[in-house]
Amino acid sequence: MHTLLQSELGSTPLIGRGKVRDLYAVGDALLLVATDRISAFDHVLATGIPGKGKILTQISLFWFEMMREIVPNHVISAKVEDYPQELHAYADQLEGRSMLVKRARMFPVECVARGYLAGSGWKEYRTSQTVCGISLPAGLKDGSRLPEPIFTPATKSQDGAHDENISFEQTEQLIGRESAAELRRLTLAIYQRAAHHAETCGLILADTKFEFGVTETGIILADEVLTPDSSRFWDAAAWAPGGAQPSFDKQFVRDYLESIRWNKQAPAPGLPEDVVKRTQAKYLDAFRRLTGQTLTL
Repeated sequence: MHTLLQSELGSTPLIGRGKVRDLYAVGDALLLVATDRISAFDHVLATGIPGKGKILTQISLFWFEMMREIVPNHVISAKVEDYPQELHAYADQLEGRSMLVKRARMFPVECVARGYLAGSGWKEYRTSQTVCGISLPAGLKDGSRLPEPIFTPATKSQDGAHDENISFEQTEQLIGRESAAELRRLTLAIYQRAAHHAETCGLILADTKFEFGVTETGIILADEVLTPDSSRFWDAAAWAPGGAQPSFDKQFVRDYLESIRWNKQAPAPGLPEDVVKRTQAKYLDAFRRLTGQTLTL
């Protein structure tokens, strides 16, 4: 199976390459291409996961459609035949893994919703019994369900380093009180709908992050949404608070890199075939369970 590590679209202006996505300017719109690159510990690895970009794109499209009643999104089309004619020659790189999207002025915050205690939230809770300044009950464990979902924003890292959790008051200072309140409302509304859907699929949506922007018509949901790269999905049947939970993401990759004692400095190593296959299977399983569909890679 072909692995797309980097898209090449001829004279189409390239704006930049992120850890996973390549971004191009297409007239008044943007073209997002999700490659098969995979990152861990803030480094893009030498080996990709075949089809990962297609899986992430199709999961995002599923959720964008479901959340349309809550908030508009940036998708113009995900069908190559709808793209400008000059892009049709690159259909082999674009089919299933790209989206033509509206330009927007993006808010400089990651909008994080947490329904469970994990990751950086758990680390902060252990030292202060708070997450992003929100006080939580005593006695919670790693993986505990929170009394109610909370909005825990973070600053967007500009250099590939970790995002930094901030308080709601800091968010207000960054983007204004009205915008902060609306992003909190939208974030929690999307999270609650997604978490309910995940429950019907036998999954727990522990936490997730969204990106919002503004167009002339108002706030829109952008980038990717509710994928295993931006969200922590757990198998509900295996949930057991008191430690890290098995998740539908790149845990096999992280475990392998820890096992070889990589120093987490460039250059990043490649992955053995069995780790690649198991990771791909995990992403595909998340797609199948969330959407009820199968995907041909």
